[in-house]
Amino acid sequence: MYLHKHKKNIENVLILQGGGSLGAFACGVFKTFAKKNIKFNIISGTSIGAINGAIAAGSKNDNPAKNLEDFWIEIAESSVNVIPDMFSSDYVDQTHQLDFKRSSSASLNAAIFGVPKFFVPRWFNWNIFQYKNSHDSNVLPHQWTYIYDNTPLGKTLEKYIDFKKLSPNVKKVDDTHNNNANEDNNNSSIPRLIITAVDVLSGQPIIFDSYKIQIQMKHLLATIGYPQYGFPWVDVDDGVYAWDGSLLSNTPVREVMVASPSSDKNIFIIENYPSKIDRLPTNMSEVQSRAKDIMFTDKDQSLRKISKLITRHINLIETLYDIFKEYDHSKIDRDIIEYIEREHKILVEKFGAKILDIKRISRENSKSPHSTQNAEFSVNTIKKLIAQGESKALDSLK
Repeated sequence: MYLHKHKKNIENVLILQGGGSLGAFACGVFKTFAKKNIKFNIISGTSIGAINGAIAAGSKNDNPAKNLEDFWIEIAESSVNVIPDMFSSDYVDQTHQLDFKRSSSASLNAAIFGVPKFFVPRWFNWNIFQYKNSHDSNVLPHQWTYIYDNTPLGKTLEKYIDFKKLSPNVKKVDDTHNNNANEDNNNSSIPRLIITAVDVLSGQPIIFDSYKIQIQMKHLLATIGYPQYGFPWVDVDDGVYAWDGSLLSNTPVREVMVASPSSDKNIFIIENYPSKIDRLPTNMSEVQSRAKDIMFTDKDQSLRKISKLITRHINLIETLYDIFKEYDHSKIDRDIIEYIEREHKILVEKFGAKILDIKRISRENSKSPHSTQNAEFSVNTIKKLIAQGESKALDSLK
């Protein structure tokens, strides 16, 4: 077997799923990463994952773990608690007893009153906020194209993000030949940020990449503009209107591979929506919750198969290339030699990145999951999610 001399750099990649308030789970995971001094070359996300990613990559005080936690606690503390929690009872066949349950009203409070540091309903006065979207605010309700104004999030994020760090002009984290994400590459530069949205008119993906453009507030507000939850599109460019990227993919691994096609990857995916559960749903609320899990969970199986196939192709090309380099070139037409050299450089050096490893850190559903748990912004819920993220990350890294 021939051993080619060409070595690829290895990038450590963090993928952050969307999921509303469930994004607090990623905050806990990132806190553990910070304690273990795990660094990333690329951070990518969509929806609330993009918000988490922007804070992590553009930390205003160079302490992303603290910025993330302070952001989530501030959001939670701004939530209202007008409608009290509800209590119910279910008859359990196995025990022949009534099971009394307490159901949080946090999502109902958020739906009616908003979360003032994040979004407010249009039936309240939203004109006090600095940021405006491109919609006409004076139309009648039957003409509305959105229900909630998410621009208050802009004022909140200003406290935690230095947008100058999210531009092509800053030094990014260098590629490392270490294939262990736990090894410190002694580089405190800023990770590359890749966040996603979708074009409302064409349905095509939109990639905002800090290697290529200056990430701005409008890009962050666009990537959380989920229409099913009543959030607006954002005019991100002349005639380009963007919605939440999770409409196409809630786990932007493919987008990272396209944006960075030459370096091999170790990938960490923080899953707000678990891929697997250990029991069937027992009622319609759990059915809807599980359906949402499946809708937004990571669907990278085909990508992994393609990656493995590409790896086999690359290995074959490299082996044949090694033989070619040792062969007597006088017997080969010059045009063919140039063609082989050119195609090798393009296919192997510029493209052909391999996924070396994927590590998933998944949020665990509550005992009684429901479809609105991604809208629970109470302080108690957010703190529990952060704590679970820390614990799950520790378990995963063992």
